[in-house]
Amino acid sequence: MDWRTIYKDKIMTADEAVRHIKSGDHITVAEVGSQPYALTEALERNYEHLENVEVHYLLSLGNPPAAKPGMEKHVRFHGMFLSGATRPLIAENRGEFMPCFFHQYPKMVLSRGEIDVMMISISAPDKHGFCSIGPGVDHIPTMKNHAKLIIAQMNKNLPRVMGNSFVHLRDVDIIVEENRPIPELPGAPITDVERKIGEYCASLVNDGDTLQLGIGGIPDAVVTFLKDKKDLGLHTEMAADGIVDLIKTGVINNKKKTLHPGKCIATFAAGSQNLYDFLDDNPNFELHGVDYVNDPNVIAMNDNMVSINSCIQVDLAGQINAEVVKGMQFSGVGGQVDFIRGARMSKGGRSIIALPSTAAKGTISKIVPFLDHGAYVTTSRMDVDYIVTEYGIAHLWGKTLRERAKALIAIAHPDFRAGLAEEYKARFGEELTI
Repeated sequence: MDWRTIYKDKIMTADEAVRHIKSGDHITVAEVGSQPYALTEALERNYEHLENVEVHYLLSLGNPPAAKPGMEKHVRFHGMFLSGATRPLIAENRGEFMPCFFHQYPKMVLSRGEIDVMMISISAPDKHGFCSIGPGVDHIPTMKNHAKLIIAQMNKNLPRVMGNSFVHLRDVDIIVEENRPIPELPGAPITDVERKIGEYCASLVNDGDTLQLGIGGIPDAVVTFLKDKKDLGLHTEMAADGIVDLIKTGVINNKKKTLHPGKCIATFAAGSQNLYDFLDDNPNFELHGVDYVNDPNVIAMNDNMVSINSCIQVDLAGQINAEVVKGMQFSGVGGQVDFIRGARMSKGGRSIIALPSTAAKGTISKIVPFLDHGAYVTTSRMDVDYIVTEYGIAHLWGKTLRERAKALIAIAHPDFRAGLAEEYKARFGEELTI
């Protein structure tokens, strides 16, 4: 049967589509720019007839599904990474948080039971009936092979992204046609502190390295200091705007990559329309499933792999808290540990944790004697490699506890070094000159 006939027979409205969801179902939803907002909004309008429905999703650039107060009694959020839109769900006990390494997310969700419904976005079909699932690939390639019912919002504005990012119309059960602009993730001005941190991070990057970069002021600042590097590669969890100019100017050309040479590899993308336009139909850039891209063993196949991540706190032993603020879940494990371990296993690899030395307008040190009460260790002291602040670089790999503490105090904010030195003396029995 021709795909055009298949397509015609599957079209319905968003409200009609979500009424196929039943009480007790497990639902997974595509994230970031691939979130099918017409479908999640329809679910919000039709939740009251449902009971005990689990909705699994990650990062939303708009209104997240299952976030409306009262929905949790019928349709309950389950996630492994939080944003400003979903933190209240956990803080108010209206949702569930699952600690999880990102590369294991599909496996963990499947361990909770079968996937009854998957809600995704798809591009318009090509002449063969294949549609791209857009910039939010991550868990979809694995999950779509397990979902009993696939509901797709067809959106002509969705970029046609290459890689393991296609689904054929024959495998989609219900199609809702609704064209919307892709939600954007705006950048912010780079601060002087972030610029200095970026300069230090870039000094640890050599020609020919393969990079993992995220989004935010620090990764954006790092990018500004990479313009004179040569033959860089990209194997990253998230693709953001900063990499576009580096690719266009040939700084990132992937020539020296030992895995997927000539290709940029990521598992999802979030940023401006400029980024989405760049990804559209671009054979140089591929998105693959997170259980592949973020697998530390796969990451390690890239020689000279360099990961750059951030955190909330680091203690004097090198333990990293990247997910809890004042005892409350703020974000999640995400892919930090995936890439730190992959980079450490890589031939010639390095991992970097970069953070401002203070928070709360300089009133709180982010280098602390002990992690806060209620904080969790996201990255262990055994995994940590380089720590970078605006005051310098501390190389902790292969160092003793005494050496680690001394190196971290040296890159702490000067206002807090005396207090940290007192802890150093109490712990190691010697004065520390600061």
